[in-house]
Amino acid sequence: MSFCVGPMRQIGPYQLLDLLAKGGMGEVYLAEDIRLGRKVALKLLPPELTNDEFRVLRFQQEARTASALNHPNILTIFDIGEVESTHFIATEFVTGETLRDCMSATGMNIQKVVNITIQVASALGAAHEVGVVHRDIKPENIMVRPDGLVKVLDFGIAKLTQRTAIGGSSGIGPLPLVNTEPGMLIGTPKYMSPEQVRGLDVDGRTDIFSLGVVLYEMIAGTAPFEARTLSDIIAAILQNEPPPIAHHTTSVPAELQQIVGKALHKDKDERYQAMGELVNDLRSLGKKIETDEQSILPIWSSELPIVPAPTELVIVATREVPGDRSSANRATRTASSAEYIVSEIKQHKRGSALIVAALVVAVAAAIYFASGSRAINSVAVLPFDNSSNDPNTEYLSDGISESLINNLSRLPQLKVIARSSSFTYKGKAVDLQEVAKALGVQAVVTGRVIQRGDQLQVSAELTDTRDKTQMWGEQYNRKATDLQAVQEEIGRIISEKLRLRLTGAEEKLLMKHATQNEQAYKRYLNGVYYDRKGGNENKKKAFDYFNQAIAFDPDFALAYANAAVVYNILAENGVFDPKEATPKAKAAAQKALDLDDTLAEGHAAMALIKKGEWDWPGAENEYKRSIELNSNLALAHGDYAIYLSNMGRHAEALSENKRAEELDPLSIKFRNRDGLLLTAARRYEEAIQEFQDVIKLQPDLEDTYIFLAYAYADKGMYSEAIAGYQKFISIKGEDESTSVYLGYAYAMSGKRNEELAIRDKLKTTKEYVSPCELAILYAGLGDKEEAFAALERGYDAHDPQMQYLKVEPHYDSLRSDPRFRALMLKVGLTP
Repeated sequence: MSFCVGPMRQIGPYQLLDLLAKGGMGEVYLAEDIRLGRKVALKLLPPELTNDEFRVLRFQQEARTASALNHPNILTIFDIGEVESTHFIATEFVTGETLRDCMSATGMNIQKVVNITIQVASALGAAHEVGVVHRDIKPENIMVRPDGLVKVLDFGIAKLTQRTAIGGSSGIGPLPLVNTEPGMLIGTPKYMSPEQVRGLDVDGRTDIFSLGVVLYEMIAGTAPFEARTLSDIIAAILQNEPPPIAHHTTSVPAELQQIVGKALHKDKDERYQAMGELVNDLRSLGKKIETDEQSILPIWSSELPIVPAPTELVIVATREVPGDRSSANRATRTASSAEYIVSEIKQHKRGSALIVAALVVAVAAAIYFASGSRAINSVAVLPFDNSSNDPNTEYLSDGISESLINNLSRLPQLKVIARSSSFTYKGKAVDLQEVAKALGVQAVVTGRVIQRGDQLQVSAELTDTRDKTQMWGEQYNRKATDLQAVQEEIGRIISEKLRLRLTGAEEKLLMKHATQNEQAYKRYLNGVYYDRKGGNENKKKAFDYFNQAIAFDPDFALAYANAAVVYNILAENGVFDPKEATPKAKAAAQKALDLDDTLAEGHAAMALIKKGEWDWPGAENEYKRSIELNSNLALAHGDYAIYLSNMGRHAEALSENKRAEELDPLSIKFRNRDGLLLTAARRYEEAIQEFQDVIKLQPDLEDTYIFLAYAYADKGMYSEAIAGYQKFISIKGEDESTSVYLGYAYAMSGKRNEELAIRDKLKTTKEYVSPCELAILYAGLGDKEEAFAALERGYDAHDPQMQYLKVEPHYDSLRSDPRFRALMLKVGLTP
């Protein structure tokens, strides 16, 4: 039977909206999580099957197995539960179509086939690393979103193999396993491996065979082992070799046919032994075919699929180098130490990533080429102007600017102003000397971006603001048709700019952390764009884009680092359960460091994770390593300051935050942070003065009013605190956190009825309320038992607010109780 949908049908917190699919293991509905206001896919086990122990166990195993996996190409599990004998699994809702539908609609082209297979193989490889074998890979269990991102579904019959990662260092706990009897047939017959149809033990190589069947079908338009009856299919899998792909189509590269053949070897010892091997071969093939026009033609369908043209552009120098107008001189100039840069750029085959790489090297070369007393040791990159008149390309102009900032900041001895200060000037006509004076720099980079169809034009200039002289300027244009011919021109221009000014190590620093995959880079820039916009909804969009970037390039270390930070922030904000989110954020940060241990952003991300795990020494080591690798990373200095404050090291915290202010001099965030650090140090009068100064500078910044109210309350100025909270609410609206602190101020000022009204409202709210903040409310009432009960819930939930136990003034009335000391010791803090 099907459940009714609409406003009258609800399963726990999930409002059923529409029936999406039905199958042997249940029904899938589009639903809304009324707590978080997000769409989910809700899979329900029909009530009539709840007495079938095997089906219930298999249903639960699907959820627990998939939720233990952390990969952008694996469907994310949000929740599992049972309401009135109805078992459910809540997952992310994926728009798009199954691979089966993709194949039926338009046929496949080589590029699409390779891309989809790489994403599926990457997902399965991640599962295999923790001992999970899918066992039912088929087109129906693969979703393809409109943007090309692939999701692997249905781990309902997954098998756990004996791998040390399970319950080990991976952080994934033991999973229940539905055992199968020897000889039991599990899976979809025509996609099974020989060992699977025999009912023998299986491992990751079984999934490799099944993916080989899917790959064959995408290319040929038919499965390799087709037959009318089940017994005939099994016989074909065990005895017959698949028909040569050439029998179905002649437009497939020999390398791809060899890959399919190796994946479909009947002897599993002769197949690929790991998904990583298959992925490597597919990527190598992908590089060969990406410029082949035949690769975008359909392999077997008579209908031509619509394939977006890649944004490939050509860099052309339009300005001669001063004092070097002779082409003969340019032709004979020695490349010297630029050889590494040239070879690296020749490997970049996609548009905006190469633009940024070239800009970084050219700007750095011009800076280092400044002679003697005119040497430049500080620079600001202003936001590039989006001259396309299309707000949808705003991410591109912002992204190029930010990438320049990030890459130049890796150069030792060069002070680079952080993004938030530079972007203060976004969209403004400015005097560069005044900007340089305000930011404390000697040079400024400006530019503009124009995108028209598949063409991109980037203009950039470097100005010595001490005398307004242009040190360097260039215009870059790229087209999809003449990339190879212009690559030598790129190398020549860079060689001229660099000369002998940069060491080989510095050249490598400039070129690191980029991706050669344009689709990955585009999504990364989108992620950065939404991350910087702030707010939970934008952070969720950013998280999705970073994961898409990873899906297109699983070796994109910087995307992993950014995904880890955003995931961690969303957990702190109550969007995700911290106990579930922290291990996944940590896995992303660790992956970034596995790919590149010299990535400062990766260590900064890991520091946040370790702080959230209450691994205080580990967090400090990561902060120090991040700053050692990139002393210009303002956020690392600022976050380290918070850590030092939480440890009670207040003088060090203020010093570290001052360094962040030097790198980001126009950022109000670090000015406010100074006030918060002073509040934690019980220097209330100085904190109040700092916040009041910030309000004079930027009276419309609502956060400052609530920070000022905190300081008033901690100083015992409760009337002023109440006025501050109310001012904040009048600007931004009331939220649960603000209600807690307002309630505390009411209680401490003797307005008990108002405080009780807030407490009652918080008891009935469906929104997340931090248990540690609730403890503050009860402390204001003098109800220590409820306060400690809330703190214990915060400990159990791994509430991020626990990190402030040592220094939060609102807890001062609880500190004399032995239970507070015991709680601090439990989280590793020294009383």
